[in-house]
Amino acid sequence: MSPDKLKKLEIIRNKLDTLDNSLIKLIKKRTLLVNEVLKLKKFKNQIVDNKRINKILSQIRKKSIKNKIDPKITKKIWINMIRAYIDYERRNFKKK
Repeated sequence: MSPDKLKKLEIIRNKLDTLDNSLIKLIKKRTLLVNEVLKLKKFKNQIVDNKRINKILSQIRKKSIKNKIDPKITKKIWINMIRAYIDYERRNFKKK
């Protein structure tokens, strides 16, 4: 790779790092909200709500298409995020 391309690559990677830092802050905010939701759940079987999951994935697909983002990418991201939070809720569920 030429020195010019290497420099451009480094600039782009720095922008990606900055964006990743913003995503970390958003994930923290999302986790705090999930904690609030978890406090409201009385039974462990309330953690997975397939109707809600399907609604979220449908909305993400529509928003992705509207914003010209490959919906396969966003679907994979959201499915993995949902699975991660289901696991998080199961590990942190405290029966009242």
